[in-house]
Amino acid sequence: MAGLELPQTPVSKGVGRFIDGMGRSLSWIWALLLVVIVFNVCLSYFFNEGRIELEELQWHLYSIGFLFGASYAYQYDSHVRVDVISSRLSLRAQAWLELYGILLALLPFIALVLIYGVPFVVSSFNLSEISQAPGGLPYRWLIKAMLPLSFLLLLLAVIARLTQVWEFLFGTNPGGDNS
Repeated sequence: MAGLELPQTPVSKGVGRFIDGMGRSLSWIWALLLVVIVFNVCLSYFFNEGRIELEELQWHLYSIGFLFGASYAYQYDSHVRVDVISSRLSLRAQAWLELYGILLALLPFIALVLIYGVPFVVSSFNLSEISQAPGGLPYRWLIKAMLPLSFLLLLLAVIARLTQVWEFLFGTNPGGDNS
C-alpha cells in the first residue's frame, strides 16, 4: 500500500524468507523460458521444423512463473491495485480497507481455487491426461497441479500480510511504528 508501513511479525518474517527463496529459485524459470523460445524459433526459421512440445513447454513455464510470481508480488505489495481511493485515506483507514479486502475478497477467492483446483488435478491424474496435440507433452496433471500449489503459496503470503495488518490495527502500538 502506498504509504502504509506494516510491522513485521514472526509469521510474516518466516513466510517472507520462504517466499523470497521460492521467488529467487523460480526466477530462473524466465531464463529457461527464454532459452526454449529462442531454440524453438531457431528450429522453425532455420530448419523449418517447429516443435509442438516446445510450444507447450513455453506455455507451461510461463504459467509456472506467473502463478508462483503472484505470491512474491503480493508479499512486496507490487501487484496491481487501484489506489485512487485508498491513497486519499488515512493510514489506519488504508489498513482497515486492506483487512476487509483480505477477509472478504482474497481469502474466499483463494479458497474457491483450492476447493475446485485440487479435484481438477486429481481428475487429470486419474485419467492420465496428456496433451491432445500430436507430439504434445504427457502428464498434463503436473501443469494443472501448479494452480493449487501456487495458490497455497499465495495463501501463505496472505496470512503473513493479515498478521501484519492485524498487528498494525490491534497490536501493542496500533497504527504506530511496530517494526
